[in-house]
Amino acid sequence: MTEAFERACREFAAVHAADPAGAASRYHATLARWVDTLVPAAPVALRLAARCQHLGRHTIPRSAYPEGLAGYKRWRAAAALEHARRAAEVVRDAGFDVAVAERVGELLIKKGLRSDPEVQAFEDAICLTFLETDFPAFAAKHPDDKVIDILQKTWRKMSPRGHGAALDLAKRLEPGLTALLERALGADP
Repeated sequence: MTEAFERACREFAAVHAADPAGAASRYHATLARWVDTLVPAAPVALRLAARCQHLGRHTIPRSAYPEGLAGYKRWRAAAALEHARRAAEVVRDAGFDVAVAERVGELLIKKGLRSDPEVQAFEDAICLTFLETDFPAFAAKHPDDKVIDILQKTWRKMSPRGHGAALDLAKRLEPGLTALLERALGADP
């Protein structure tokens, strides 16, 4: 890793540490591990994006947007643009050229999802991170039909490579969570 990469990661870690929920550091460590697993020789922009996907999300309150799905989507879109802007600034300040900074931003807003292999790998890693870190708590808070709907939506975002990794991960989940995934997929994983 280069000194510029280390500088950027230190700055990302400082922003994550300010998250009052305390989950940002763990989330990004897991996301980075999934990127490394799926793309062992990942380009530097992809490795950086994995470490800053929700950079400073805690500073963009969901409550500033209307309730409901439309408000949620507006918040998510605005947050993604702000994360991309802020991450690109950190990447440039760390010593990377503009092209790397712009590529990190493209990955964060998922520009070219389905047509760009790196963006798809990033999306797969995001979905796998959800399944590993957030799925248990999400399933505990919501009725099964909502959980199944979210699992089906998550599955549709993933590539065949992501599906394979998710099925391997499912073998390590608690039996109740595996059963929900099986129901969502309509078959045994």
